[in-house]
This record gives sequence, structure tokens and C-alpha cells, in this order.
Amino acid sequence: MRTLRTTRPAMRRIPALLATATLLAVAVPAAEASPQAVTATTATPQTGERLAASWTAPLSTRGRYVVDADGDRFKLKSGNWAGAQGTYEGSGDIADVTNHQADQNSYNIPLGLDRKPIDQILADFHALGLNSIRLPFANAMMRDTTIVPDRAVAANPQLKGKTPLQVIDAVVQELTDDGFAVILNNHTTTYRFCCGLDGNERWNSGQSTQQWIDDWVFLAKRYQNNKRVVGADLRNEVRRDTWNDPNWGWGNDHDLNKALEEAGNAILRAVPDLLIVMEGINWQGIPTDITPHGRPTLTPVATLSNTLVHSDKLVYAAHFYGYTGPNHTGATGTGETHDPRYEDLSPEDLVKVVNDQALFVTRAGQHFTAPVWISEFGAGGRGDLDAKERDWFGRFTDILVNNDTDFAIWPLVGWSNASGTPQDTWAMVSYRADGTRLGAMDAGDWRTPHWYKLVDAPGRTGQVARTPRWNMLNLDYGDYDVSATMLAKPDWSPGNRKGNCPDTQRLVGLGRSDSRGLCTDIAQPAKGTGAWTVVTDERYVTGGDWASGYNKLQCPANSFAVGYSVKDNAMAALLCAPAATALPTANRLAWFDKGDNRPATGGSTASDWAPGYYKGQCADDEYLAGVAYTWKWSHYGVPDALLCRKLA
Repeated sequence: MRTLRTTRPAMRRIPALLATATLLAVAVPAAEASPQAVTATTATPQTGERLAASWTAPLSTRGRYVVDADGDRFKLKSGNWAGAQGTYEGSGDIADVTNHQADQNSYNIPLGLDRKPIDQILADFHALGLNSIRLPFANAMMRDTTIVPDRAVAANPQLKGKTPLQVIDAVVQELTDDGFAVILNNHTTTYRFCCGLDGNERWNSGQSTQQWIDDWVFLAKRYQNNKRVVGADLRNEVRRDTWNDPNWGWGNDHDLNKALEEAGNAILRAVPDLLIVMEGINWQGIPTDITPHGRPTLTPVATLSNTLVHSDKLVYAAHFYGYTGPNHTGATGTGETHDPRYEDLSPEDLVKVVNDQALFVTRAGQHFTAPVWISEFGAGGRGDLDAKERDWFGRFTDILVNNDTDFAIWPLVGWSNASGTPQDTWAMVSYRADGTRLGAMDAGDWRTPHWYKLVDAPGRTGQVARTPRWNMLNLDYGDYDVSATMLAKPDWSPGNRKGNCPDTQRLVGLGRSDSRGLCTDIAQPAKGTGAWTVVTDERYVTGGDWASGYNKLQCPANSFAVGYSVKDNAMAALLCAPAATALPTANRLAWFDKGDNRPATGGSTASDWAPGYYKGQCADDEYLAGVAYTWKWSHYGVPDALLCRKLA
């Protein structure tokens, strides 16, 4: 979200604490087309009927791609239809339009419904080449019983007498009936716009984490029968408040990694079809030249990613604007530092920074591999033109084209004044009070060729093959249960921290002394119908002592490890699931008490899921059958060796 009444978007806040994260990033091709070389001026023609016929809901993921229910790539070519997150700037008379963003009072519903019939607004979205809409909302909407004023829906009288939530219901239905995929975005807690210390800094600003999760489950269930409502974008631009930073993995009430995990899994347990969109930290630190500050975005994911009960539903998201920077809030004057903005970076440095902060996540075969959706970017298209911003927009859209990246422009809809001048020059379409349109598809908007270059860019299409997945388990501060089977059962290891792989995966690796684990589904054996076994002693150690002098936890014959528990960081139990068919029993030991012991190639070996600790990992064609540990020699019961056995 951008700030108001300026050609530059808003103070986004983020830190520089992740400089130590090792980014094992896929190379991002340099920009190939200069802004001057771009000539595209129209999108591929589209209609609601064609769009609806072109894809089948629900959506899921395969590797770095979003796919539809038929397994075909569905590239998110999206726009943000803003308004329901609120436009009031927080001071002055709320009824005075000049106290709203760009002098636009949305009345807490999507902008433009007062000026244009909704079917004509959607026709303009089709003309822009969109297939999906990010629909921001405020938590306040869930409890708002105010009827929107008639003037707010003057061009859509069928919406008169409705509350903001009921208007959203109607908008969602119109969008999905017209073929669009809808991704709901929790943008704000209150209706206040935007973006620094405004009371909307975190998911639990002005509300509890549980209330936030409950609101999400409520909305997910509300639209669960509409399969074209495809996603839940959990929270927008999490940033520092007056006193505290958000963090990624500290286990406290400000831990975004933990909060996203809890909300995402609660939603999926209620409505399994939805994509879960997780945006990284937008700002940490105090923006002065002498204090730590920065914008980590997705950088922390390199060493601490997320795992969901349905591992094919995770999408990561990031925001980029030319006026912000890797260590710049976007502010001017008070609060501004001397760090470069993204628009100040050289072409080579911009490519590297975008990769380091976001696009590295699309690298195949890692614990963090997922689609990345640039769910906000944009620039002002008319009026006073900023040369740096224009140059940045051209170079940034080239990066998106060259990487075949999913995207969502900010914002789609704004107002034009009586003389026809857009009040928010960033809007892709602006409407006068009489409905007259001025948009990026009309003459005079310098963004047009870059936009259609992006919308019509060649990219992956058609069937996307299923690819193996690797996912982390993080027991740093508590249980990490992402098995739907075990979530439905009583506590299987009382008093201990426990982690369970998703039901489609098995345990394949453990960290030493840090309680992290690695799961995979590569060459996954089918699970049998028998009971799962909790192993706490050596009763299943048969066929010889495979780790003499060590305590051993070994799965029963023809079963494989799918979870584990720890007391402090010492091994407490191993959770084993039965295989549907007999499994080989030849042993291979992977000792990792003196260093990493991971396969030279294969699963997530080019990324670190337990930084600073030794890791043991079975090969991709093996299953983990046992763990050895000892209390001797000051080893404190942490895992020292894995018993790995071939799958076939």
C-alpha cells in the first residue's frame, strides 16, 4: 500500500538483521529489453467467458509454480482492487474527503462502485489482461454493521442497504462469476490508511492473534463454496510499531513466522482448498543513519521456511516500490536515511537485491521452494513524471518478465477529478464522477508498454509436473505439528516438544542440538492402515546393535519415521508410520556428531535448514528408520546418528 497525496508510496518498515543468512539463490537474468525498446500497447483480448473457461479451481502449487486443478500453470497476473482496507488518514473530520487518501473516500468498500457499474469495471480489468484480483480488507469489516451510504454505490444501486462485508460478498461473486481468481488480503486491522505508525503495524496490533485467526477462519468458511476464491493473503506489510520490531522465528508474540504458520494451518484445517500467501517482514529497526534498520522481506526464509498441513498450498509474497529500498522506508525528510532506494540501484544491483530479498525462494529442490508473488509494485503513470521512477519501473518489470514471476500491480482503481485528472496517478484506471474512464489502456500513460510487455510476456504454460518437496520442522520454541492425522489425536509425547511431517511426507533429516528436522515426499512409500507407533526405548532394535554404546530409537519393521519429540534438545521419542508394503532392512549409518552428513546431491542440500548446527540427512532413496544418541561424553542426549535404509 502506498501513502497518500504524493507521487511516492508509503513508509514501509523493515530491518537488517538477516545479513548472516546464506542466500543460495538462482541466478536472475539481467534485463534484456530497455524501456525504449518496449512497444506493446494492448493486452491479449480477454472476456469473462474465456477467462472462466481457461482454468479450473481450486489452485495449488508445484515447485515454484501455481497450478490449477488440472495441473496447468496459472500465473497470477493480478491487480489490487483497494478500498475495503479503508482510506481515512487518521486525522480531521472523517466525512471530509480531503482527509482520505488522494482525496478518495472509499467508505470502506472497493473504490469506483460510486462511479461505474461493476460489470464495466470488470471489463476494464479484462482489458488490462488480468486473471486475478487481490482484494484488501480490514478486520474492522467483520464487525461493521454500518450501512454504506447510497452515494458510495451510486453506480451500483443493487448494493444499496448493504454493510461493507455484504458489499464485499457481492463484489467477490461478481469477480468470480466473471472468471477472475480472488485472493483475499488482510491489509489492516482498522480502516485507517496508511502505512507507518497507524495502528495496523502487525497482525496483532489492536487485536489479539486469536481474533485475527478467527477472522480468517470466518472469511474462509464464508466463501468455501466459491472455489474461485482461491487464496488467503494473511497480512500486509508487517512492520515496526513505536517500541517493537516484528521478528522471524523468536517464538514470541511478535514472531511473524509463527503467526503465519498458525493462521495458515487453522485456515487449511477449515477450508483445505485455499492458497496460503505469506508476506515477509516489511520493516524492522529505527530509520536513522546510526541505528539498525532495514527491509528483510523474504530473506529470513532462506534458513527458516514455513510448513503447512497441506504442503502444496504455500505461496510467498513480497513488495517492491522504486521509492523504497533494501534499507530505506520510502520516507522523505523526517525519518529518511541516506540509504539508496531501489530506483537508485544500478541494473545489476537491482537484479541482485530483488533476488536476495525474494526471488531466490523459487530455486528448485530446497526446503523453502515455493512460488513468489510480487503482490505489490507500481508507479505513477500521468502528471508530473519522475525520471528515476520511470527507469526503475521499466527495469523492474523486465526482472519480472525474465523470471516469469507472478505479480499484482498497486492499485487498480482511483478517481479522476472534474477536469479528468487522476487524483491517484498510480491507479491503473481512474473514473470521473460520471464514469468516464482514463486508464493505462488509454493514450498518455507512459506505463502502458511496460505493463503489456509484462502481461503478455512468454512464460511457462500448460502442465507442470509434480516435483518432490522438502519441508522444515522447527521445534525451537514449541510443538510443530503439521500432520492432519496427528492433529486429530491426543498428545503423543506429553511434556515434550514434538514435530510431525505433513501426512504426505516422511522424516529424512535432523539437526544436532537445535531440534530442527527435514521432511520430504520424494519416492514416498505408501502408508499402511495400521496404527502409528511412538518409540521411546530399544524394544524394536532387532538385527544387531547398529550403534554400540548409544541409546537407540528404532521404528518397528516395515515402518518409517514421520515425527520426533525432544526434551530440551535431547531425543525423547520417534513417531513411526506403517508402510503399505515391506521395506528393505539393510542399514546405513549417517553419523553427524562431528560435522554435517548430508547427501552430496538431492534434497535441500544447497540450503541450510539448521544454521550453525550439524545436520544428518538420509539420501533421497532412503527412509529414516532410527536415531542414535547418548548422554556420555557431554553429548546431552542430542541425536548423533541416523539409521538410513533403502526404500527399494
